Amino acid sequence: MAIKKGKLVLCIDRDNDLYEKAKVPGPIIGREANLEAAIKLSLADPTDTDANTIYRAIGIFDSISDESAVYIATLTGSPSLGYTADKEISSQLDRVLADFPADSCIFVSDGASDEQIMPIIRSRLKIDSVEIVVMKQAKELEKTYFVILEKLKEPHYARLIFGIPALILILFAASRYLGLGLEMVAAILAIYLGAKAFGIEERVVRAASAFEFSVNKISSIVYIFFLIMVLISCWAAWQKYADAASSGLDGVKTTALIVKTLANLLAISFMILISGKMIDILNDREQRKIELPRYGLYAITTVIVWFVLSMAADWVLNLEPPYVSFSDFLIAVVASMVFGFLGIWSMKEIKTGIVSRIKLDNREIFSENGVYMGKVIAVSPREASIIYRSPMGQKMTLPFEDVSSIGERVLAKG
Repeated sequence: MAIKKGKLVLCIDRDNDLYEKAKVPGPIIGREANLEAAIKLSLADPTDTDANTIYRAIGIFDSISDESAVYIATLTGSPSLGYTADKEISSQLDRVLADFPADSCIFVSDGASDEQIMPIIRSRLKIDSVEIVVMKQAKELEKTYFVILEKLKEPHYARLIFGIPALILILFAASRYLGLGLEMVAAILAIYLGAKAFGIEERVVRAASAFEFSVNKISSIVYIFFLIMVLISCWAAWQKYADAASSGLDGVKTTALIVKTLANLLAISFMILISGKMIDILNDREQRKIELPRYGLYAITTVIVWFVLSMAADWVLNLEPPYVSFSDFLIAVVASMVFGFLGIWSMKEIKTGIVSRIKLDNREIFSENGVYMGKVIAVSPREASIIYRSPMGQKMTLPFEDVSSIGERVLAKG
């Protein structure tokens, strides 16, 4: 007998105040459980709007409870917000719908940041109505305050509002202590702001976030060595600068000497870091081995950057034999391009082989922002792609290169 689908009154606590303040884990299902959770949160923090949102959701549930198959649930995210919170909300929503089938919902929100996860809800349910709960005192001012407060919790805005002033103060202090003048401060800030403008900073932060430090992992020792090597690199660069200044080298050659020193030591540091991450992956579940080619590319990139910078520095310095000519430097650049091309091709082949060996039939595919894309129906190693069926019933393909990770679900880029 087919289960009749009903309506869901849905409330979302994206920053997980329920657990952080009242120790109530999500998802919270049912009227009594939601009422108890709201009371605990109100007692823990009377100013928190999430409690009022749950009360409003309970009121809506009571008003339509005479209809058949009406459910109420509150989902919780993560204090770090962003992708982590959306992924947790997506997982909890799937669990709720597995136990309480529903095809539509009434979404109750405090209007601060919960609206950002509406695409996740729409990928699974039709939204019949949206109820925004705003405290009565100075509605627009209060809403603006909460929006600003929520934005400051997100890493992107925190780095922008707090990170840049902190960086400026550190640079001014270091410049004054070392007697480098304001030119060095301006140069470093220009590099940072340029990286931010072209999206390089986001890519670096995203890549760095994958290197998680944990005492339970073997790689933690490797990460400690990485930090030590970075400190040694900075100290060695400063020593080279002092030596160059005392020997009377001009600014160009002094810069080349520092670049060569940093290229040599930081290349070793990053190879240690990448090795540590690979150890983590090899000691983890079989599905995570799909991430190995990505770190293989990081290693190849590190080698190329080291080689090109070292050759460029040797060409500029040419203090002692063997001397490097400009033609030698160009040959090094061309050789690096060929090596990079071969490295990308080989890593793509390795990734194709890894994905082809994993059984993916009937696994769900989600984008990195938590949107449901469909369910895997086949894997085509020949075309290097996953064939899946979208929620609309269409056959779609996902190239292996767009697969970012495989676990209980397939996670796709974009």
